[in-house]
Amino acid sequence: MAEDKRDVWLIPLCIFIVYIVWGTTYLGNAWGVKVIPPFMFSGIRFLIAGSVLLLISSFFSPIKITWNQFKNLAFAGLLLFGIGNGLVTWALQYVDSGITALVISLEPLVVAFMLWGYKNQKPQINTWIGIGLGIFGMTLLVGQPKFVSSWEWMVGFSFIFIAMLAWGYISIWIASADLPKSVFQSASVQMILGGLMLLATSIGMQEIQNFDWSTLTTRAVGSWIYLMIFGSILAFSAFNYLLLKVSPTRVVASSYVHPVIAIFLGWWLNKEGVSSQSILAAGILLTGVIFINRDKSHA
Repeated sequence: MAEDKRDVWLIPLCIFIVYIVWGTTYLGNAWGVKVIPPFMFSGIRFLIAGSVLLLISSFFSPIKITWNQFKNLAFAGLLLFGIGNGLVTWALQYVDSGITALVISLEPLVVAFMLWGYKNQKPQINTWIGIGLGIFGMTLLVGQPKFVSSWEWMVGFSFIFIAMLAWGYISIWIASADLPKSVFQSASVQMILGGLMLLATSIGMQEIQNFDWSTLTTRAVGSWIYLMIFGSILAFSAFNYLLLKVSPTRVVASSYVHPVIAIFLGWWLNKEGVSSQSILAAGILLTGVIFINRDKSHA
């Protein structure tokens, strides 16, 4: 009963953190990778944030992780951080932060298809409408001449889509996986392992070895710290908590709020241009996501 009472305020609070805070992280990552190599930037971020979170959680409950749970945490860390966040951070070198968030707003459509394929939850009419609108909106967005003519932009877009597949799968898989009872320990170990994987990638690509630390700027360091505290420790703890308490579709529906925040911040603070076709595509995409979120079969 005590746990149910906590859920009354914890679920709305976590939804606020996941919906709002994550919308600001696109700009933070974009600022960071202008100076710091992407896999190095993400790897150090998650390794430090995960270590701090694990230390804090150890004061509240002893760390108890079985070997099977550790393997599950490593798998989740690979998909969530090593592939998911790593590829998106790399893509932000070439794709504007607002556009990146807009592309990722397609995530609920990916989850809807995966729920159909893996759990035989056939989409209802609202979801089909949302899927149609989502495909149309994404075609409008990606089909703009300034995007399709850029090889780097198209590679970045492809990496973002692969990251979405990884996030979609793990969002469904993790709800029934054998993980530690402590949400904080689960999130922290995932971040630590994902961070180590990203750092291994960074070393393999000679990022760390060739990085000139004298090029660090105040903005890049500030972005690093903000993402460690708010984007990682708070947001990923909230994300893991929600995955255990509400449906995967409801969790990833936060992606229709992120573009609004990211596009505004990108325009305001990063001088990112937004074409009328991108705005139209955004409206169509977000309308599609809202239709999917109304599908009672995923509520």
